[in-house]
Amino acid sequence: MERRWRRDGHDGAVRSIVDLLLPPRCPGCGIEGAVICATCLVSLRRRLGEPAGAPIGLPVALPAGIVQLEWCSAFTGPARSAIHALKYDGERRLVEPLGALMAERWRRAGVGGEIVAHVPVHERRLRERGFDQAALLAAAAAAHLRLSAIPALERRAATDAQHALGRAARARNVGNAFGIRPAAVGRVRGRWVIVVDDVMTTGATLAGCASALLDAGALAVSALTVARER
Repeated sequence: MERRWRRDGHDGAVRSIVDLLLPPRCPGCGIEGAVICATCLVSLRRRLGEPAGAPIGLPVALPAGIVQLEWCSAFTGPARSAIHALKYDGERRLVEPLGALMAERWRRAGVGGEIVAHVPVHERRLRERGFDQAALLAAAAAAHLRLSAIPALERRAATDAQHALGRAARARNVGNAFGIRPAAVGRVRGRWVIVVDDVMTTGATLAGCASALLDAGALAVSALTVARER
């Protein structure tokens, strides 16, 4: 306990110094001093009180193998800016507020779920970026939900960026790109897994993850993302 307190205290001190030297700037509107300002947070929270599932006007079909999909916001405006700031600019101070939003949405609309996994980036991209944004979001959301976050999935093949591809090409691009880490098989078998990612586009990536988890014996697979493309 003492060791954890010291580590958390050290991390908090480092974050305070970083905030002092490089004050956060809201990715949605650019205002300085807030990781996400109150106005942009309203936009990110827009779906939190809505019923589970897809609202009228969006496709209702779930990605193959996924029994429930939930997300916090449409992939536009502040949500798009926040995800891009985290993913491409390395603004990791966004992880905690985004993870908290995901957990709040799941508490209100989610069903089931025993452990949390994430959609992994390929090792090459991890080396280039220095972090895996979905892993960070999964850990933050899981902490708020009081669930275990497990690095159950691995990306066995590098894929092209999904946003640059059409819908059919996205499905082909993912293919059999995902598998289960050998050490995680026992922890996945018979469990209901919530797979976390930053954004869902066509659902091909989530379907690939679900296939790997179900083949490994998972009881069911749900998905939770910060945003969804329309």
